[in-house]
Amino acid sequence: MISDTLFMMLFVGLFLSFIILGFFIWGAKTGQFDDTSKMMDGLLFDSEDDLNDAVKKEKKISDAKSKFKNSK
Repeated sequence: MISDTLFMMLFVGLFLSFIILGFFIWGAKTGQFDDTSKMMDGLLFDSEDDLNDAVKKEKKISDAKSKFKNSK
């Protein structure tokens, strides 16, 4: 009886672990973890104008990177 319970707990634990691993891999592939500076910029800039300036700055940087990639 105890061994049956242990095997059931093992299989349920492995099943849940694979589901969580699948969600993590899905999130990594779809770019869910790519925005590393969003939370830090929110802490650094207090006003709405400062946040809008930070968004514009990020957009300029990403546009410059895309232009550089396209020029190659």
